[in-house]
Amino acid sequence: MALMTTRQGDAEDAGEAAPAASARPRRKLYAWLVFALAFALLLSDYMSRQVLAAVFVPLGQELHLDKAQQGSLISVVALMVGVLTLPVSILADRWGRVRSLVLMAVLWSVATLACAFAQNYEQLLAARFVVGVGEAAYGSVGIALVLSLFAPRVHAALSASFMAGGSFGTMVGTGLGGLIAVHFGWRWSLGAMAVLGLLLVAVFKLVVTEARVARNQVDGPGAAPSWERAEPRRAARAPLSSLFTNPPVLCAYLGSGLQMFMAAVMLTWLPTYFKEAYHLPVDRAGGSAALFVLLVGSGMIVCGFAADRCSIGDGTRKWTAGIVYCVVAFVALMVAFRLPTGTAQLVLMGVGAFFAAGSSGTAAAMVASLTHRTVQASAMGTLTLANNLLGLALAPILIGALADGLGLVGALGLAPLVYVPAVLFMVLGKRLHPHGLARLRALTEGAR
Repeated sequence: MALMTTRQGDAEDAGEAAPAASARPRRKLYAWLVFALAFALLLSDYMSRQVLAAVFVPLGQELHLDKAQQGSLISVVALMVGVLTLPVSILADRWGRVRSLVLMAVLWSVATLACAFAQNYEQLLAARFVVGVGEAAYGSVGIALVLSLFAPRVHAALSASFMAGGSFGTMVGTGLGGLIAVHFGWRWSLGAMAVLGLLLVAVFKLVVTEARVARNQVDGPGAAPSWERAEPRRAARAPLSSLFTNPPVLCAYLGSGLQMFMAAVMLTWLPTYFKEAYHLPVDRAGGSAALFVLLVGSGMIVCGFAADRCSIGDGTRKWTAGIVYCVVAFVALMVAFRLPTGTAQLVLMGVGAFFAAGSSGTAAAMVASLTHRTVQASAMGTLTLANNLLGLALAPILIGALADGLGLVGALGLAPLVYVPAVLFMVLGKRLHPHGLARLRALTEGAR
């Protein structure tokens, strides 16, 4: 009798395991499909944000803008992203991440289309302001959506790959925008980015839904995905104050934001630099800059994967990897912008570009590993806030203002100094990491 009961139980277990086993490949496929579509929208995000950098020269000539004004058109977007990321991320955690992402993409695409019809600096600045409102929390909410579908062991690589979409979007927007501007004018460059964004958001809305994401979500290390559970348990929500009370998380915010400064400088000012220093036409300057932007994005991905590999068995090695990336970028770029134009300068610029934002994935992984899962979109929003206020928003306008006084080469020569405080914060974050894990465990126990 006992043997029959045992066999019956084994059969029931096998029956329950079979649907789970068959569902696992479908869940994995859906996770990668969501990643691909979210990544495509991130490309559109940065194509719309950075396309102006490729057309600064004809745009500035038509609207009579100086470099500080041109830089402000990039900075205003990043500033609004920084200011609004956290509140919008908090709303997205409650209203629904998928619905929020769709609304954001529609808004920035329509606003980019409005930029194409601007007749003066004020109109263009207002339209760019709205672009920033639309893009405010796409990065943070998008990465939170993606990470919820994958196991934590690949979070650094996924975070780096997703965030590298900013560089790839900038590369495509810069290269394609310059090409379109030469043949049709700078207004057509903006219009093309807007139409592409609207097409992508339509596909995203058809494929990605809140219900499908919920069925395929992975909650944490060793946790069963929701499709294996008959009744998902609703965990208590961690307080928002926990986003700012864990010291190593604060170090990750600050270190990440500062290391993004130089990446933002290269994304914004390399097209103008190649036109002025190497005397290239607009389309070739944009294409040359796009190659270095490609290195920035490729470096983010490779550095993220390398950090995951070297940190197997010891998560604090991600901090070490981030520190090394910043040091290499600092040395390469400090030397590069003090050399005369030529092959040696371009090689060092390439090395610096590859490692310029290499710490982005490690910082995001640290934030994800040290914050409660119920507020992770908000945590990524806070990280995006730091990246924008300290890097993407500050760099274009500050370097533009310095360039008006020192020349663009002089301004670029000072920019890599920002890696010094970035490294200091990462070193501090590594030292405080064990304390941060203890605080997270205490918070998790209290939220049960």
